[in-house]
Amino acid sequence: MDNKVRVVICGLGSMGSGIARMILNKKGFQIVGAIDMDPNKAGKKLCEVLNIHEDEENHVIITKDYNKILKKNFADVFVLATSSFTKSVFPFIKLAAEAGMNVVTTAEEMSYPKALDKELSEEMDKIAKENNVSILGTGVNPGFIMDYVVIMLTGVCDSVENIKVSRVNDLSCFGKAVMEEQGIGLKKEDFIKGVNNNTIAGHVGFIQSFGMMEEAFNIKFDKVTQEKEPIISKTQRSTSIASVEPGQVAGCRQSGHGYWKDKLFVDMKHPQQIRPDLENVDTGDYINIQGSPNLNVQIKPEIPGGIATVAICVNMIPHVINSTPGLKTMLDLPIPRAILGDVRELIQL
Repeated sequence: MDNKVRVVICGLGSMGSGIARMILNKKGFQIVGAIDMDPNKAGKKLCEVLNIHEDEENHVIITKDYNKILKKNFADVFVLATSSFTKSVFPFIKLAAEAGMNVVTTAEEMSYPKALDKELSEEMDKIAKENNVSILGTGVNPGFIMDYVVIMLTGVCDSVENIKVSRVNDLSCFGKAVMEEQGIGLKKEDFIKGVNNNTIAGHVGFIQSFGMMEEAFNIKFDKVTQEKEPIISKTQRSTSIASVEPGQVAGCRQSGHGYWKDKLFVDMKHPQQIRPDLENVDTGDYINIQGSPNLNVQIKPEIPGGIATVAICVNMIPHVINSTPGLKTMLDLPIPRAILGDVRELIQL
């Protein structure tokens, strides 16, 4: 591929801004458009919002008018980093795909969208194929550490009896949307009320991870359950986005359980909070597979959620461009790997 890979970025919060910075630091990319509905960002140059020195690669004007950008022959890839939910991002995905753009999104539900909405997934697949593009949702979790890596590790197993996965991570790097989904700063009773009325999402992804495992292992879980509990802070904690006083919610302790053949087959635990270090909580990723052989993998501290989500979204771009058209998951594409040279050399035309 001779021309640079043209990219549009939609959503310049914590993840979108990180993606923009990474793309600007890689050879062979060109950011040709940026979309954000925040009036404090729209109308400014991308370099201003990213707080970097202006050059010919980073001076595009951020706009709220996506119709100026989502048009034929404008870009090769549309990177969407706005919402966690498929129904929220679908309108942008549809417009981008119909404009001939491949799509990569951080939306957690998009990591395995048919787990919750088979009809909408089929519609996206149809739109992608009609416009000869591919659509992928990915991130560090879901999309990698608690599902993709687990599935990969079973590739060296003769048999698998059960799987335990735990991710203890720091939420401090994330933006406003994630803080609200996790109930950061709420009183305990408000958190519980939010869980009961579905306004506290907690970790969005267990259902998608279980769905990915079902497909990979060619099984059907008998039952999938999950629970959410507040992590109450004993100390004052703050990030650039959120502040928590003692007695308030600093995070969400979430668990998910997949039952197969009348027994617990997959057990997931995912406590997330801001500034866990202030209460001497060590972060890490832990995978235990009981089978033949038994496998026990630990990554300490955790794979950091911010840079890892940014990186996997950018690193999957050439695979998405090279893919056959349609709605894809991480199971459908080559293994992720870092882009160390010119991305154009990875594009197969």
